[in-house]
Amino acid sequence: MTEENEMCSGCPVCFFAPPGVLLKIAERGDAAQRDAALRTLATSTAMRAQRAVIASAARRLNVNPAEFSFLGPQTTEHQTVYDVHHGGDFQLPGQVARTDDDAPVADAAVNEAFDGSHTTYAFYKDVFDRDSLDAHGLSLISTVHFGTDYDNALWNGSQMIYGDGGGGMFVRGSLTKAIDVIGHELTHGITQFTAGLAYHRQSGALNESFSDVFGSLVKQHSLRQSAADASWLVGEHMLDPSIEGVAVRSMKEPGSAFEFDDQPAHMKDYLDLPDDDDPHNDHGGVHLNSGIPNRAFYLAATAIGGNAWEKPGLIWYTTLTGQLKPDSDFKAAADATVEVAGKLYGDGGSEQSAVQKAWQTVGVL
Repeated sequence: MTEENEMCSGCPVCFFAPPGVLLKIAERGDAAQRDAALRTLATSTAMRAQRAVIASAARRLNVNPAEFSFLGPQTTEHQTVYDVHHGGDFQLPGQVARTDDDAPVADAAVNEAFDGSHTTYAFYKDVFDRDSLDAHGLSLISTVHFGTDYDNALWNGSQMIYGDGGGGMFVRGSLTKAIDVIGHELTHGITQFTAGLAYHRQSGALNESFSDVFGSLVKQHSLRQSAADASWLVGEHMLDPSIEGVAVRSMKEPGSAFEFDDQPAHMKDYLDLPDDDDPHNDHGGVHLNSGIPNRAFYLAATAIGGNAWEKPGLIWYTTLTGQLKPDSDFKAAADATVEVAGKLYGDGGSEQSAVQKAWQTVGVL
């Protein structure tokens, strides 16, 4: 296999909602919420296991997993949205609901998934001149109405998948409405084709953080918000009314977004969790410890000023797509962003100083 195909074969299934939060909802919710949360967790676990088997088989057979027809459709469309009608993994992608040449349809989720993918594609094309996730015009495939009360959205290595929500964590219908969630998940695809950050411990937390960074930048760019004006909240206006909070994550103040937000904001509070199959441990804290690099980007972006997708965004994008390796940790990412800032904007300049100070403030440098 080529280096690119090796990277694709090992790509993870990346979910927006942390598994530990779903467990907490199962523990404290009513019977319906408990069942929905456990169903979401069980479905997600099964999808990960299936992908692991496929990746292993692909390596042994020396083929690209994209050749397996059941992993996703082969299409020449720029983007296509499918409806799986509450089916599961083996019913993917579902029935075609909207393609490039179609007008909006009656189903709001279909239109939101279509528009969100287009907005994310346009962001990467306009800001970084990147042609889709693989930089070579990869078709963007989305499936809506996955599962029953499925409380998550995900990138599965070849396409986007959206549940309807309504299982106790997210308001029904909100997962396709949140442009930062769509940008977050599609960025996992870019990471897959570039740095290939392994989905555990610090490399996995970086994987999640880069998705939060660029998901937030997609939202800021679409709203034309400056770094100073942005809320720096990821997943606003999505949480079920039974949950206290305003968003799923805060890049400005990790740990403050909602009642189950356990993200640390500094290395002194880093959560050294086992990398095992226990959902509480989140693959060594990938959704939790991502708060540390998230805050570093927020600090750098607000110190540099202006639009965060411009100088800070380019520094982080250049680092992700050309400087990191699958096993890169926080220190490697910090050193790389400082180096890139110097190359792009001058050694010792204000941009490089802002980036270095940001990582120092969160205790990485």
